[in-house]
Amino acid sequence: MSGEKVTSVLDRRGLLGLATWAACGWPGGLLQAASAPLLPKAQSLPHSLERALKAREPLVVMVSLPGCGYCTVVREHHLVHLNAQGGHVVQIDMRDRAELTDFDGKSLTQEAWIRMRQIKVAPTVLFYGPGGKEVAKRLDGAYLPDFYAAYFDEQYQAARLALGVR
Repeated sequence: MSGEKVTSVLDRRGLLGLATWAACGWPGGLLQAASAPLLPKAQSLPHSLERALKAREPLVVMVSLPGCGYCTVVREHHLVHLNAQGGHVVQIDMRDRAELTDFDGKSLTQEAWIRMRQIKVAPTVLFYGPGGKEVAKRLDGAYLPDFYAAYFDEQYQAARLALGVR
């Protein structure tokens, strides 16, 4: 995916996100309602990472919490669009005890994976590259709604640069 395409997608998402935050009193009201996950649920991180790297993309992992309005905005206005444009994004839920294969091939629950990485806030967005290493600064929390698209874009581009993609 070209940098120009990513930027234009992020710009549009940023505008949509701002409109949603303004209309719904972010994070209150309508955003608190639980919605169906619109991102693939992580099951095998090595498999997801392999697919992402073959496409010369970082693996983006969103740590989410059911019913979290901030998570809904980040997921629906930033990550779903990236996934649809050829990015590789998976979701892990903070309270989910479903099995997950970690980058080292070991099986554990999603909840244990999150604890192991000392993630304490939702949403948290992580960027992975070769060997299951984080290749950009993780985004802990939702930051300021006016600037989230810029924060996300900066780290996504840093992750792509770490992979040698411009």
